[in-house]
Amino acid sequence: MVARAIAKYVRISGRKVNKYGKSVRKASYKEAKAALLLTPAHGARVLVNVLQSAVSNLMAVNKNIDEDTIKIERVSVDEGPTLKRWRPRARGRADRIRKRTCHVSVEVSGEEIQK
Repeated sequence: MVARAIAKYVRISGRKVNKYGKSVRKASYKEAKAALLLTPAHGARVLVNVLQSAVSNLMAVNKNIDEDTIKIERVSVDEGPTLKRWRPRARGRADRIRKRTCHVSVEVSGEEIQK
C-alpha cells in the first residue's frame, strides 16, 4: 500500500530541504522521524510535517498498517516559483532579492498486519 503527501509553495529554498530529504530516502518512518525531529533546521521541520501527513494518508486508507513496517519510498523536492523583490542600493541602483519557494513530495509504503 502506497500513499503520498505534497506541500506546495513552501517559502524555503529547495536546496535547504533537499539536504535532509537525501538523508531520509529509503529509511524507515520511525528512524527518519527521529532524525528529523532532532535537527533544528527549518528544512527538516518542513520535511517532517510532510512525512507525517503522508503517513496519516496511509493510515486513513488502511487502519491495519503497522507503524514499524512503514518505509519512505520517495522524497522529491522541486523548485517552485521565485518571488522577486527589489532593494535600494547606493547611487540610485537596485538589487534583486530572490525569495525562493519549493514543492515537497513524500511517498510512503507499509504492510498490513496479518490477523
